[in-house]
Amino acid sequence: MIRFEHVTKRYADGTTAVEDLSFEVAEGELVTLVGPSGCGKTTTMKMVNRLIEPTEGRILLDGTDIATVDPVGLRRRIGYVIQQVGLFPHRTVLDNTATVPHLLGAPRARARARAAELLDLVGLDPKTYGDRYPEQLSGGQRQRVGVARALAADPPVLLMDEPFGAVDPVVREHLQSEFLRLQSQVRKTVLLVTHDLEEAVRLGDRIAVYGHGTIEQFDTPATVLGAPATPYVADFVGADRGLKRLSVTPVEESRLEHPPVLGRPGDGFDAPWAVVVDADGRLDGWVPSPGSPARPAPRAVPLGASLREALAALLQDDTGWLPVTDPAHGDRYAGVLTPAAIHRALRGATPEAEPPAKPEADRTPTPTP
Repeated sequence: MIRFEHVTKRYADGTTAVEDLSFEVAEGELVTLVGPSGCGKTTTMKMVNRLIEPTEGRILLDGTDIATVDPVGLRRRIGYVIQQVGLFPHRTVLDNTATVPHLLGAPRARARARAAELLDLVGLDPKTYGDRYPEQLSGGQRQRVGVARALAADPPVLLMDEPFGAVDPVVREHLQSEFLRLQSQVRKTVLLVTHDLEEAVRLGDRIAVYGHGTIEQFDTPATVLGAPATPYVADFVGADRGLKRLSVTPVEESRLEHPPVLGRPGDGFDAPWAVVVDADGRLDGWVPSPGSPARPAPRAVPLGASLREALAALLQDDTGWLPVTDPAHGDRYAGVLTPAAIHRALRGATPEAEPPAKPEADRTPTPTP
């Protein structure tokens, strides 16, 4: 969808903002550009909608060289979200959101109907918020309106420049979660600029790590964190990159362990402990030893959750294991995770060699009584 071919931006004073960039963003992919201030990531993004013109090379959007396209028409086809949001203070939330469809010639009623749909999509009830003005909204709410406005003309490409940087950490995390939910529905091609590595890792399908005007590594979050391409990238992602990988490594069925499963607490078993499920295969508790009464099971996580979520849940309980459910099959019990299993899953999610697994007989977790 977006292709950079040997793109350089050099200013009149001799400063080179970016040099010989060549990369491609696939349709429906979310790519995060991350790096220190002044590294060229924002320049890269602004060249896509011709707010900045490249000195050399060319940029193609869906196969068309953007230098041959009217810049105003180009920008109306590309959604743009910035940190300061940029809402018109004298216009209501609904009219702010309807701006681009109206500029593209949509009748006012149709533009406002589209705006109402998008406000609802980003979690703002148009009946409640549509007639308010930007000053009547919180920072997080204004940011949501900015995203809705960028999507109003149904653009194929969305450019986002530090979109969540102006809000506090709690609101930022909530907005990131909401944006991931939204992206799973609309599947836009997104370039997102951030200086926050954790945000880049959490949001990006792939990450471009910038040095000084060049891309040092362009790969998936797991690969960037697990196998930095250069000493610069290794230093940038930090010595705690193993912990950061927890956020981008999912809980997979192949990594689960399987203690005995009972249909009712009184059933016998030959193991230190066992899981109890109901008639539908859903988790119903656990038995700490043969002949013991059943206890409530720890809080479960679903398959596909991140190892970070799993580890957080594991640390909240003292059993030493974590049940995992399968949302694709009615939240049936699927197996358990232990600290050792999380470690193996984390090691197996990188290009590095995975250590040999223990024999199956030695892998039954020992819970804390």
